[in-house]
Amino acid sequence: MSPVPQPLPSREVLRQTCTEIADQAAREIMRIYAGDLGVRDKADRSPVTDADHAAEAIILAGLNALTPGTPIVAEEEMAAGRVPVLDDGPFWLVDPLDGTKEFIKRNGEFTVNIALIENCRPTVGVVLAPATDTLWRGVVGLGADKRQPDGTFAAIHTRPLPAGGLTACASRSHAVYSDLDIWFRNNDLAVAERVQAGSSLKFCLIAEGKADIYPRFGPTSEWDTAAGHAVLEAAGGEVVKTDGTPLGYGKPGFKNPHFIARSKAAW
Repeated sequence: MSPVPQPLPSREVLRQTCTEIADQAAREIMRIYAGDLGVRDKADRSPVTDADHAAEAIILAGLNALTPGTPIVAEEEMAAGRVPVLDDGPFWLVDPLDGTKEFIKRNGEFTVNIALIENCRPTVGVVLAPATDTLWRGVVGLGADKRQPDGTFAAIHTRPLPAGGLTACASRSHAVYSDLDIWFRNNDLAVAERVQAGSSLKFCLIAEGKADIYPRFGPTSEWDTAAGHAVLEAAGGEVVKTDGTPLGYGKPGFKNPHFIARSKAAW
């Protein structure tokens, strides 16, 4: 029998504890990264590694201790068919290793993603890039910050519209820009530069003012985007569907439609 959900801790406690949980998961990921990755295929033929499972086990244990009874939607649990029952209350979205293909390539562009969803919106998010020990956090209402080399945190915010044009993020898998070019042209957006980044790093680049917009016209799951979405929104940005309405969470199948992540100044 599942425990009865308890009232959530304060936003400050959620942010700090999720930071600690992400750090624990990242240490285990990097331990595995240094040796045999244990690569295999899931039922849908997408790759999974020992690090995905080990990191998820750490995160699940940490979140269950932090918020007993609050449902957790986690990528590998979902792949195994263990789907939690959601009601109208809060729930967690977890991607223990976003960018598994990047992890296998050992290019460093993979992240740990933890997000809290309340009323269909992400309100707390932590994104950690283990290879560089770079961590971004966001709490809607409290703002967003990024961990510095000395361990302190500095506030981050989206930037004003650049005079020379937008910097757009694209996925590394999006090798052909024709669809993006057409979309930018149809929306009368001047793009001065494009940057490629893996996983949820694209949301964080916009959140800290290093990029302005990320249109995503391919398939994603909610655990891929929720943590980065929370960081970006807390930093002054937004994530919307192509019709301009906010991207919500808890959808059937936990699949996202096409969306645009952006600084509000970019539109």
